[in-house]
Amino acid sequence: MRWGLRPRGPGAAALATARSLWGTPRFPCRPGWLQATKRLLVQSVSGASNHQPNSNSGRYRDTVLLPQTTFPMKLLGRQQPDTELEIQKCGFSELYSWQRERKILKDIANRFHMMTGSKIHFVPGWDCHGLPIEVKVLSELGGEAQNLSAIEIREKGSLEKSELYQRNLLFWFGLDRVLLPWLQTALAEAELEYNPEHVSRSIYVKFPLLKPSPKLASLIDGSSPVSFLVWTTQPWTIPANQAVCYMPESKYAVVKCSKSGDLYILAADKVASVASTLETTFETISTFSGVDLENGTCSHPLIPDKASPLLPANHVTMAKGTGLVHTAPAHGMEDYSVASQHNLPMDCLVDEDGVFTDVAGPELQNKAVLEEGTDVVIKMLQTAKNLLKEEKLVHSYPYDWRTKKPVVIRASKQWFINISDIKTTAKELLKKVKFIPGSALNAMVEMMDRRPYWCISRQRTWGVPIPVFHHKTKDEYLINSQTIEHIVKLVEQHGSDIWWTLPPEQLLPKEVLSEVGGPDALEYVPGQDILDIWFDSGISWSYVLPGPDQRADLYLEGKDQLGGWFQSSLLTSVAARKKAPYKTVVVHGFTLGEKGEKMSKSLGNVINPDVVINGGQDQNKEPPYGADVLRWWVAESNVFTEVTIGPSVLSAARDDISKLRNTLRFLLGNVADFNPETDSIPVNDMYVIDQYMLHLLQDLANKITELYKQYDFGKVVRLLQTFYTRELSNFYFSIIKDRLYCEKENDPKRRSCQTALVEILDVIVRSFAPILPHLAEEVFQHIPYIKECFHTGWISTSSIWKKPGLEEAVESACAMRDSFLGSIPGKNAAEYKVIIVIEPGLLFEIIEMLQSEETSSTSQLNELMMASETTLLAQEPREMTADVIELKGKFLINLEGGDIREESSYKVIVMPTTKEKCPRCWKYTAESSDTLCPRCAEAVSGK
Repeated sequence: MRWGLRPRGPGAAALATARSLWGTPRFPCRPGWLQATKRLLVQSVSGASNHQPNSNSGRYRDTVLLPQTTFPMKLLGRQQPDTELEIQKCGFSELYSWQRERKILKDIANRFHMMTGSKIHFVPGWDCHGLPIEVKVLSELGGEAQNLSAIEIREKGSLEKSELYQRNLLFWFGLDRVLLPWLQTALAEAELEYNPEHVSRSIYVKFPLLKPSPKLASLIDGSSPVSFLVWTTQPWTIPANQAVCYMPESKYAVVKCSKSGDLYILAADKVASVASTLETTFETISTFSGVDLENGTCSHPLIPDKASPLLPANHVTMAKGTGLVHTAPAHGMEDYSVASQHNLPMDCLVDEDGVFTDVAGPELQNKAVLEEGTDVVIKMLQTAKNLLKEEKLVHSYPYDWRTKKPVVIRASKQWFINISDIKTTAKELLKKVKFIPGSALNAMVEMMDRRPYWCISRQRTWGVPIPVFHHKTKDEYLINSQTIEHIVKLVEQHGSDIWWTLPPEQLLPKEVLSEVGGPDALEYVPGQDILDIWFDSGISWSYVLPGPDQRADLYLEGKDQLGGWFQSSLLTSVAARKKAPYKTVVVHGFTLGEKGEKMSKSLGNVINPDVVINGGQDQNKEPPYGADVLRWWVAESNVFTEVTIGPSVLSAARDDISKLRNTLRFLLGNVADFNPETDSIPVNDMYVIDQYMLHLLQDLANKITELYKQYDFGKVVRLLQTFYTRELSNFYFSIIKDRLYCEKENDPKRRSCQTALVEILDVIVRSFAPILPHLAEEVFQHIPYIKECFHTGWISTSSIWKKPGLEEAVESACAMRDSFLGSIPGKNAAEYKVIIVIEPGLLFEIIEMLQSEETSSTSQLNELMMASETTLLAQEPREMTADVIELKGKFLINLEGGDIREESSYKVIVMPTTKEKCPRCWKYTAESSDTLCPRCAEAVSGK
């Protein structure tokens, strides 16, 4: 199986936690803690037997074959993580060498596919997120950071030296202006989050009419001032205004303000709402179509001599504002598009620190645009008498997901890939990719549709440099196959720091250097941009999947990667080889606090996995749960949505595993004296109830396997829980204890049961092994006849286990059993005898398979009924005592896919037994309380 790779790189502490979380199985050995605590445990579990020592049964105690195992019922406190660590020491890392670098969901999937015989190809990488590393380093250095060179910052921030591989995609880069948030670098859309509680200072501004269009000139008399009424939530962008946009198909109105007498122009649909906001009334003078504004101009509200043309634009809406949009090409995507279409200036008055430059004028220079800069712009508008109103507005606004600060959009020169053509092919190829859950496909397509291009340059120093040379005086750049190949060789030999350490003339091959001025008069200097980390991680497929036709079986990550790694991997793969890099994409949700609150490092409410595993400083408040509890919580959660974590859900997961341990302990204890190679009973010779359990077991194994293939680990957990709780503990175990404990050791009846238990144990352990590897290994250390789990493959079942006809026999008998037990609530079934009357027919013949004789205390039917004795009749007995309970019922036989259907009536007659309690098996089958029942007398004969 091949995996998609999202490069990551845990530090030393994270590696220690990862070893606990994802430790790999070992070659068999018995750790020291087992030797130290080894003892004989003769105690039944999962609904313990009634066998308790007393004066009558004491002398027969040693003849009862109670469970024997050293497998602990519980691991308390530090025992859980300590046991896991001991298991890991026994060769835990030898199964696959990449074990330490995985996340839980990926590990579960890998273990399953490895156990089914697939060759796992998983290649760990390193964390490409240079920005948080660099920001962290700079914040710790404070003022000292200003004096550091690029190479010094890289050395302080690097965990490993970066490597640059051949990237043919570099040929697709073009130089253009794109929009740039203010954290001194461009941010990808995936690196933004939208704060719905952001507060802006919105303003209504007058743009005085300068030159009316012919239609507009005919509608105004020129006696009163006329202004276009514009609304914006970003006052600081007003100095950069280059135009006012309108919607050509919409209706606009000339209105007269009752307060000032001034004439305003705004959308006809917004007249009433805007007048109310401005606390005035408007009289509509005339209306006209938006297209009638063509060729008109207005004055810039801060620079009266500067004309701002009126331009049509489809992005103008009537949802908010006035239907007229202030346009600053340097600070908005739609604004930028309008400017490109109409050749408007794109002057940017804001530097990469988010402050106004000297070009903005002395009043604004050096002022932060979102703080004092906004104050000054509003005051300047008031002075110019072009501000009508200011108000607070709570709305959604983009924030940097790391600093949690609002971003400022400004134009700068960047490298980008035009993905318009790639998107069409990519969306077609996505139709052949399996998405889990299916809704993730539409979400990813929608994100791609909103993305016109991909900005791949970043203004940082920690990362992979873009190998481009810029002309010292001209707006020209140098990049070609010769320069790239030369730089690749240098990086392979010396690392990517050469971009900052070597002189520029050594970064160019000799033949290119001679063409651009030579070493003494080089006209070009190395560019200072690095590659977007999403590009870095997005081309990881080229290393993991080097073949032209190779695709990863699975990419698995959080839903935020629909706009990140999943998308960048797809776009680069489609561009390079017209193929999607993956066959299946599994998308999981985020982890929330126990009350559903968002968890983040900035809020300080993140739960450390190491604390979950090993406990906190106060282990009464933060107990150690161990790695398997954490893994169980992950697996049982509906990971395709948000999941919550906290003390209650972790405690519940721990309780679930304790119940599972009880089941496993019962299974282990009852196969201690069993060797499958010599003691197994052929399936067709087994008890019907034992064959029935194998029948159910095969169905369970098939469902579990299919759910793993669908990566639906939550359903795996729930299916297992139902099986070991209902089918095993509550049903099968309660029935078979007498046969296990009280028959002779080698009796075929007992060996039949043990044959089933061995198969049940094997299927159950292998079913949860990918999820709970430590527990699986611990169980296999206690199995007397086999010592390996992961090395011996996936679940193995036999086709002869599948016997649909058994269901009719067992389930019909169980219907009668339920009637019987329901009639004696809270009482011991062994104190009663049962008569089952079935009218002649198919049902009678089926039940007769379980009891050939008329009355028996040792038949398979009586074992199911758990009574003192069971009598099977075709007609009611002639005489019955007065204290009997009569129960009636019907059962529908449905065989051969419906070809055989027969509904039969039955009657269950319940009465107290006349026998005494056997001092050995405690069943009411003895003639007196001092003598053994016939079965027990035979079992102990010779002892």
